[in-house]
Amino acid sequence: MIIEKILGNLHEIPASEAGAFAGLHQEKVVLTSAQLVKRIQRVTTDHGKELGIRLPSGSGDLRDGDILHIAETSMIVVSVLPTDVLVVAPRTIHEMGVVAHSLGNRHLQAQFFDAASEYGAEVMVCQYDHTVEDYLKHVGVPYDRQERVMPVPFRHAEHSH
Repeated sequence: MIIEKILGNLHEIPASEAGAFAGLHQEKVVLTSAQLVKRIQRVTTDHGKELGIRLPSGSGDLRDGDILHIAETSMIVVSVLPTDVLVVAPRTIHEMGVVAHSLGNRHLQAQFFDAASEYGAEVMVCQYDHTVEDYLKHVGVPYDRQERVMPVPFRHAEHSH
């Protein structure tokens, strides 16, 4: 089977429509964050079914909960493995600027969340790197190492100097 479009996302289905999916068995395609950015790939479900994913050019990245296929009694859904991350919680805007500048010089990708997020605070999240952890310890900026399913994959930005 070749998947050429995403049929929706389980996390975004309105409550009024959720009942239509309630009785369906969920077969999962378990992916790492790095695999989410690939438009074309071969994957295997947790039941051993092989699929090809061939999304059109310009398609967004895959996300946790994306529905790849729906049948009478089952559906195939993307399940993303947690990523080893550093959740950085600077105490001041100055501390945030210094940390962001230092990490930017390392070309380390980061995602930012506000106090209304699942983190409950204004934080910067980046993939775990021991040198970054050492830096944060050295400068005394609060951080926590966690395993998280990120809402969007970390992607290296195109840039030039």
